[in-house]
Amino acid sequence: MMDSWGFGMLSLHSLFILVLGFLCVSGFDPADNYLIDCGSSKDTNVGNRVFVADKSASKFLSTAQDILADTPSNSITKAGTDSPLYQTARVFTQESSYKFPITNVGRHWIRLYFYPFVYKTYDMSSASFSVSTQQNVLLGNFSPPKNVSIKEFSVNVTTRDLVITFSPSSESFAYINALEIVSVPDSLIADDASTFGPSGVFSGMSAQALETVARVNMGGPAVTFDNDTLWRSWVPDRSYLTQLDFAKSLSKIGSVKYLQGGATPDIAPPTVYGTCTKMNVDASGNDASANFNVTWVFNVEQGFQYFIRFHLCDIVSTAANQLLFNIYVDSSNIASDFDLSSKVQSRLATPYYMDFVTPPANSNKLSISIGPSSKSAYPDAFLNGVELLKLNNSQGSLADNASLPPSSSSSSKKNIGVIVGASVGVTLVLLMVGFLFCMHRRRKQEQLGLSKTWIPLSIGGGGMSHTMGSKYSNGTTLSAASNLSYRIPFAAMQAATKNFDENLVIGIGGFGKVFKGVLNDGTKVAVKRGNPSSQQGLREFQTEIEMLSQFRHRHLVSLIGYCDEKNEMILVYEYMENGTLKSHLYGSDMPSMSWKQRLEICIGAARGLHYLHTSYAKAVIHRDVKSANILLDENLMAKVADFGLSKAGPELDQTHVSTAVKGSFGYLDPEYFRRQQLTEKSDVYSFGVVLFEVLCARPVIDPSLPREMVNLAEWAMKWQKKGQLEQIIDPNLAGKIRPDSLRKFGETAEKCLADFGVDRPSMGDVLWNLEYALQLQEAVIQVDPDENSSNLIRELSPQVNNFSHVDATASAVQFEANLDDLSGVSMSKVFSQLVKSEGR
Repeated sequence: MMDSWGFGMLSLHSLFILVLGFLCVSGFDPADNYLIDCGSSKDTNVGNRVFVADKSASKFLSTAQDILADTPSNSITKAGTDSPLYQTARVFTQESSYKFPITNVGRHWIRLYFYPFVYKTYDMSSASFSVSTQQNVLLGNFSPPKNVSIKEFSVNVTTRDLVITFSPSSESFAYINALEIVSVPDSLIADDASTFGPSGVFSGMSAQALETVARVNMGGPAVTFDNDTLWRSWVPDRSYLTQLDFAKSLSKIGSVKYLQGGATPDIAPPTVYGTCTKMNVDASGNDASANFNVTWVFNVEQGFQYFIRFHLCDIVSTAANQLLFNIYVDSSNIASDFDLSSKVQSRLATPYYMDFVTPPANSNKLSISIGPSSKSAYPDAFLNGVELLKLNNSQGSLADNASLPPSSSSSSKKNIGVIVGASVGVTLVLLMVGFLFCMHRRRKQEQLGLSKTWIPLSIGGGGMSHTMGSKYSNGTTLSAASNLSYRIPFAAMQAATKNFDENLVIGIGGFGKVFKGVLNDGTKVAVKRGNPSSQQGLREFQTEIEMLSQFRHRHLVSLIGYCDEKNEMILVYEYMENGTLKSHLYGSDMPSMSWKQRLEICIGAARGLHYLHTSYAKAVIHRDVKSANILLDENLMAKVADFGLSKAGPELDQTHVSTAVKGSFGYLDPEYFRRQQLTEKSDVYSFGVVLFEVLCARPVIDPSLPREMVNLAEWAMKWQKKGQLEQIIDPNLAGKIRPDSLRKFGETAEKCLADFGVDRPSMGDVLWNLEYALQLQEAVIQVDPDENSSNLIRELSPQVNNFSHVDATASAVQFEANLDDLSGVSMSKVFSQLVKSEGR
């Protein structure tokens, strides 16, 4: 059995694994990195990380009394660990809180270390307490296990401070041995994941708090935090397997090759992708009749939904497209006849992952299985790794529904348990009704002979897919499950738009008309139908699909699909409730937006453009930045749209791309127009025009005005250079903008409109300055009104890494923007408007 599992062979790879791990760990540099050895009087080195002494972190702590506990080193040795982090602890007899300044909002790890020992009158094995943040309950009436344990959470921090509160239960106390607060790459978890239900998509992952239930390296050894770029730990899968003799391990770590645009070492290290558990069958094909599943079982809590990430890397096959298999969660076949080769450009040993969200658990066990497909050349199946995380419930809690935390500071929290219990009961009833309805609908469809087919995008594909969509082959029951990277039947487009009813037209652009549509499941969409006589054609159509099928960002549009049947060119986006930024500024009867709303919209659009410019090997240049291509969802969150004219930026050894001039009049970079040399600074110029458009609420070109006022950029720049920008702002904003905020905003726009690209700031600098203008408007910080803030145009505030040397009073002026804001990411309710400056 030892040889069949390959444990003997693993020792031969240990040095190689160590080297790979060392190389891999150097990848991610967290903006926020707080590591505390609670109760300790000195700093503690753990691998390549330093947990600072408790006294160094006391400035972040608010507690009634200091109770610092310790235990002899032989005590933790008996507990099976030699980590000094468990030798000390801080005890809380009353509600106490840590408050950490946050440099970059977004996802953060929260890791809590526990080991109960006895200190004076405090027997930590009897402790009962709750742990919460401002938005989420992490632990409720929690009693740590008798042995060493780490509780890991991933939360979306949306404020400039993260407060972690320890609340002892009645007549008890709380304690903590060590604490981590560490930034997570926003790209780690996308906003959408697949589901098992009829809708096909779970949206809103970016807002969810998650608790790690299991992180498993199938067929491989334990992976410690110092061999993982995000300091995660992976455990072997042997203890989760139901039938050991059904499974066989395989290790080919050295063969792993990450594909650009696909999974990265941040997703999982090569030690995970280079090992797998497979069916225990003969590779020669002598077990052609083998028909069994390999199954893992995990403990879960009823009533909660779970996020599952499957890690797959074909180190089993000898040729591409050789192996198809099925993947099951409980009794659901979530990936029938799964062909990994089709996801990774027919390459072997190429990492890939896919995400699913389960329905609320109705059992305390969850099983994951792999098994053979009848369509495969020979029976086999494999899995490299699995991550299982619990989602917070509707109350924002990750605690057991029956044991939500009490609070001495708020009497309302005492009733949360009753409220949540009732809510869960109602939810389960509704889910049962929905399940019965779906089963009835499914039977009806089967009676009608409808079959589900998967049709991948034929252009630009490759790379990873975060979601999986489906549609019925005759196009009659299309739903939102048909999402990114899937072709949509023309018949479904006719049904969604009532055969392209002119009464449903919501806009006309250079590409054609945009229709409001409704899919059969009630999802609103925007359907952009190409006009055969349009000057835009196949190239723009392909560019839009290729671009949007690659990008994952909360401030970029989300493409549902496309249709190219019957010589049609149709693009389908989720519907945007609040239309374009342009329509809110002028030319409509929409109510005026506040200055704060306008700043937040500009910040969102700047984030989207910064992502385009920096998140790939080559910058992606939008080439048509304008207010008509900045779209607003129901919450007025901005998303950049229209990638039909987008172009890859220059190579590393080049300064520009030579190309024909395209764009919208009034927004066009004059240097690009003169020299036909395109850089990302051309987008910066166009964005500067948008900034003045937002401030003045007037068209960028208005021939009806006096000659000196026709061109907005020229006119506004004259007033900006006079220092009298307040003379030309939107009358609705008069007296409502703080002078310092207006000054910073005007300086930022002025820099964007510099005559030469080299003199313009990057979008990252623009983003930081807009964030700063918002802080000035909100009066979060105090500044000298005589300060010449123009010298801040390219200066970013320092990141907080070694927080033991940071003055707490200085933390209030940390505004660094989230410059790489990905996944967390809401990609919903959007549509784009192409090319013509008149927009909708």
